[in-house]
Amino acid sequence: MTIDGRHRKNIYPGLEVEIVLKKDQRTGKTTSGIVKDLLTNSQFHPHGIKVRLEDGQVGRVHTK
Repeated sequence: MTIDGRHRKNIYPGLEVEIVLKKDQRTGKTTSGIVKDLLTNSQFHPHGIKVRLEDGQVGRVHTK
């Protein structure tokens, strides 16, 4: 199952996601983890909702 990471309604704490870190935006390399906080306030973002993972890393949710 793939989620659309551009819509805030699809993302919630405890969800396992793939994110793209700021330093990896050029390569598109993803990092997996569990969502701790949602950092994007808008309901939609074309590049993905920004989240903080439980290990403290911050990035945008990647949609395959």
